[in-house]
Amino acid sequence: MDLIGMGEREYWANVAKRPGMFVGRTTLTGLEAYLDGYHHHSVRHGGPGLDGWSEWLVARRGRDCNHAWPGQVRHLALPDGWESWDLPADQEQHVIKVLFDLLDEFLSEREANTQTD
Repeated sequence: MDLIGMGEREYWANVAKRPGMFVGRTTLTGLEAYLDGYHHHSVRHGGPGLDGWSEWLVARRGRDCNHAWPGQVRHLALPDGWESWDLPADQEQHVIKVLFDLLDEFLSEREANTQTD
Protein backbone atom coordinates (compact mmCIF):
# COMPACT_ATOMS: atom_id res chain seq x y z
CA MET A 1 0.00 0.00 0.00
CA ASP A 2 1.52 3.31 -1.14
CA LEU A 3 0.10 5.76 1.40
CA ILE A 4 2.23 8.60 0.07
CA GLY A 5 1.10 8.33 -3.54
CA MET A 6 -2.64 7.97 -2.97
CA GLY A 7 -5.24 10.72 -3.04
CA GLU A 8 -6.88 12.04 0.10
CA ARG A 9 -10.11 10.04 -0.24
CA GLU A 10 -8.21 6.80 -0.76
CA TYR A 11 -5.87 7.63 2.13
CA TRP A 12 -8.75 8.31 4.54
CA ALA A 13 -10.61 5.19 3.34
CA ASN A 14 -7.54 3.19 4.40
CA VAL A 15 -7.43 4.95 7.76
CA ALA A 16 -11.14 4.15 8.24
CA LYS A 17 -10.52 0.45 7.51
CA ARG A 18 -7.66 0.16 10.02
CA PRO A 19 -7.67 3.18 12.32
CA GLY A 20 -5.61 1.41 14.97
CA MET A 21 -2.76 1.14 12.49
CA PHE A 22 -2.60 4.93 12.39
CA VAL A 23 -3.50 6.00 15.94
CA GLY A 24 -2.78 2.95 18.09
CA ARG A 25 -5.82 2.32 20.28
CA THR A 26 -8.85 3.34 18.22
CA THR A 27 -10.61 6.17 20.01
CA LEU A 28 -12.61 9.08 18.72
CA THR A 29 -10.31 11.61 20.42
CA GLY A 30 -7.26 9.87 18.94
CA LEU A 31 -8.75 10.07 15.46
CA GLU A 32 -9.74 13.71 15.95
CA ALA A 33 -6.17 14.52 16.99
CA TYR A 34 -4.84 12.60 13.98
CA LEU A 35 -7.12 14.59 11.65
CA ASP A 36 -5.98 17.87 13.23
CA GLY A 37 -2.34 16.86 12.85
CA TYR A 38 -2.92 15.87 9.23
CA HIS A 39 -4.56 19.23 8.54
CA HIS A 40 -1.80 21.29 10.14
CA HIS A 41 0.98 19.34 8.44
CA SER A 42 -0.72 19.62 5.05
CA VAL A 43 -1.28 23.37 5.37
CA ARG A 44 2.29 23.97 6.56
CA HIS A 45 3.55 22.22 3.43
CA GLY A 46 1.28 23.99 0.94
CA GLY A 47 -1.62 21.53 0.81
CA PRO A 48 -5.29 22.19 1.42
CA GLY A 49 -5.48 20.06 4.54
CA LEU A 50 -9.07 20.13 5.72
CA ASP A 51 -9.73 23.77 4.82
CA GLY A 52 -13.47 24.30 4.76
CA TRP A 53 -14.23 21.18 6.84
CA SER A 54 -15.73 23.04 9.81
CA GLU A 55 -17.82 25.28 7.59
CA TRP A 56 -18.98 22.30 5.55
CA LEU A 57 -20.10 20.51 8.72
CA VAL A 58 -22.05 23.58 9.88
CA ALA A 59 -23.74 23.82 6.47
CA ARG A 60 -24.45 20.06 6.50
CA ARG A 61 -26.03 20.34 9.93
CA GLY A 62 -27.89 23.50 9.04
CA ARG A 63 -26.81 25.51 12.05
CA ASP A 64 -23.78 26.51 14.05
CA CYS A 65 -22.96 26.21 17.73
CA ASN A 66 -19.99 26.97 19.95
CA HIS A 67 -18.34 23.59 19.26
CA ALA A 68 -15.38 23.09 16.98
CA TRP A 69 -15.64 20.46 14.24
CA PRO A 70 -15.54 17.46 16.64
CA GLY A 71 -18.73 18.76 18.26
CA GLN A 72 -20.34 19.30 14.88
CA VAL A 73 -19.60 15.68 13.97
CA ARG A 74 -21.15 14.53 17.25
CA HIS A 75 -24.24 16.66 16.58
CA LEU A 76 -24.64 15.08 13.15
CA ALA A 77 -24.01 11.54 14.41
CA LEU A 78 -26.09 11.89 17.57
CA PRO A 79 -28.89 14.33 16.66
CA ASP A 80 -30.73 13.64 19.93
CA GLY A 81 -27.69 14.92 21.84
CA TRP A 82 -25.10 13.40 24.12
CA GLU A 83 -24.45 13.74 27.81
CA SER A 84 -20.66 13.86 27.88
CA TRP A 85 -17.68 14.20 25.57
CA ASP A 86 -16.69 10.76 26.90
CA LEU A 87 -19.19 8.69 24.94
CA PRO A 88 -20.26 5.14 25.71
CA ALA A 89 -18.46 2.62 23.48
CA ASP A 90 -21.42 2.03 21.15
CA GLN A 91 -21.95 5.76 20.58
CA GLU A 92 -18.23 6.34 20.10
CA GLN A 93 -18.07 3.64 17.41
CA HIS A 94 -21.11 5.15 15.70
CA VAL A 95 -19.57 8.64 15.73
CA ILE A 96 -16.31 7.24 14.30
CA LYS A 97 -18.22 5.65 11.42
CA VAL A 98 -20.17 8.86 10.78
CA LEU A 99 -16.92 10.88 10.98
CA PHE A 100 -15.36 8.86 8.16
CA ASP A 101 -18.57 8.94 6.10
CA LEU A 102 -18.76 12.73 6.46
CA LEU A 103 -15.08 13.14 5.70
CA ASP A 104 -15.41 11.11 2.51
CA GLU A 105 -18.44 13.15 1.45
CA PHE A 106 -16.58 16.41 2.14
CA LEU A 107 -13.50 15.30 0.20
CA SER A 108 -15.64 14.02 -2.66
CA GLU A 109 -17.40 17.38 -2.98
CA ARG A 110 -14.10 19.24 -2.76
CA GLU A 111 -12.62 17.01 -5.48
CA ALA A 112 -15.62 17.62 -7.73
CA ASN A 113 -15.38 21.39 -7.17
CA THR A 114 -11.66 21.37 -7.88
CA GLN A 115 -12.16 19.48 -11.14
CA THR A 116 -14.78 21.97 -12.36
CA ASP A 117 -12.70 25.07 -11.53
